Amino acid sequence: MKVTKPKQGEAIDARASALREEVRMIFKNVVEPLDQLELIDQLQRLGLDYHFHDEINRTLKNIHTGQKNETWEKDLHATALEFRLLRQHGHHISPEGFKRFTENGSFNKGIRADVQGLLSLYEASYFSIDGESLMDEAWSFTSNLLKDCLENTVDLDLQMRVINALELPLQWRIPRFDAKWYINLYQKSGDMIPAVLAFAKLDFNIRQALNQEELKDLSRWWSKLGMGEKLPFARDRLVASFFWSLGITGEPHHRYCREVLTKIIELIGVYDDVYDVYGTLDELELFTDVVQRWDINAMKELPDYMKLCFLSLISVVNETTYDILRDHNIDTFPHQKKWFNDLFECYIVEARWYNSGYHPTLEEYLKNGFVSIGGPIVMLYSYICTEDQIKKEDLEFNEDLPDIVRLACEIFRLSDDYGTSSAELKRGDVPSSIHCYMSETGVSEEVSREHMMNLIRKKWAQINKLRFSKENNNSLSWSFVDIMLNLIRAGHCLYNAGDDGFSVEDVVAKDTLVSLLVEPIPL
Repeated sequence: MKVTKPKQGEAIDARASALREEVRMIFKNVVEPLDQLELIDQLQRLGLDYHFHDEINRTLKNIHTGQKNETWEKDLHATALEFRLLRQHGHHISPEGFKRFTENGSFNKGIRADVQGLLSLYEASYFSIDGESLMDEAWSFTSNLLKDCLENTVDLDLQMRVINALELPLQWRIPRFDAKWYINLYQKSGDMIPAVLAFAKLDFNIRQALNQEELKDLSRWWSKLGMGEKLPFARDRLVASFFWSLGITGEPHHRYCREVLTKIIELIGVYDDVYDVYGTLDELELFTDVVQRWDINAMKELPDYMKLCFLSLISVVNETTYDILRDHNIDTFPHQKKWFNDLFECYIVEARWYNSGYHPTLEEYLKNGFVSIGGPIVMLYSYICTEDQIKKEDLEFNEDLPDIVRLACEIFRLSDDYGTSSAELKRGDVPSSIHCYMSETGVSEEVSREHMMNLIRKKWAQINKLRFSKENNNSLSWSFVDIMLNLIRAGHCLYNAGDDGFSVEDVVAKDTLVSLLVEPIPL
């Protein structure tokens, strides 16, 4: 991909700094709680919230402990927005406030005309905790009504927001991927603040230029590695791999993490193709054994293309081990080796299934598939590449794949399958969760897909519950949990169109990529 870089320099940096301070003062001068919440929501959707973490956290804490007036309590939009933002930022707020809008256990007919309120309630329902029947009812109620409202909504901007939400809710989105779309929407909004708009545009372009430089550096690495030329059967998708890393850790200060994740994701894609498409079962058994032993002397037993795979693996692990040891004084080599061993063990299980014609149950498939999708290894690399202080006990806790990590990886697996089942079958891959469930129960593909989406929603609700558990809060930083959830969100965004955003040339994903990495916003 040809990339261009907008003019950078001290003048642009100075302008960005001045706008940041102007927006900070605007934030400070907003006093009404609902206005504060709406500004926070706008900053998040514009991709600017990372500049104002302290202000946002302090404001939400005050709102959480403050008293609400009678007008607020009758405002569905205000109630839902408060619920969503407080839960998103770790404040445990009860859904009892929504009972004011219900009658005999069902939501009042009187709120059916409040499209803004319905949309806010719909978005809030995706922050429900497992077992909250009222929020399940909120999701069902708003999902159906919002579809009907599309035909009768006069406000075109509101209509666009409803369409966008029904396609994918905010909790399942990467704000950075949608920032340009929302900037355009915000620009036409009646409550647009000029300084906020100007800062959003400039910040987007500055980050885009940084990402272009990162991609150039990674392109040089990939070209020097030479695997794209030597292994023509494998997917050569460096830009897509970088796109994934950008979704997982998009903030500018996570540059090193994006570099490592791009390399890991790109190589995993190659190794996955070796196991799924190219390698014979005997070759794959041998390769798995060599990796388990991590013995370079045993490499002579491998065919040449597998020698390249093994050496590329050793190279990236050694390089990352050195960086982490230098910067954090902790040896992660045994951990990284284990992560890849676990991944390849799951790859070989699926290769054996395919070669023997075995059709696993959905339970068997997910038990293996949540690792083979690469979720755990990407999350673990994210941890060692983003934490300021890497604690051995926390690394081991994450490595044991606690429930919140396992659930996140299962959602990632299910989302991948939801978009890629037909594509992977054409390539000769193992069955997806959708086909496992069809084979196991005899249901149609449509019913199976519906079951998988219900599973995804349920597992999200379980994650929302675990986010507030004492065990996770003691061992997982809130920022890392958000990075972990970004992996799922990136999957939702890239697989939502129904095709594999990694292995198939998907128009929607490519348009998003070009918008994010190539085309700056006119200032």
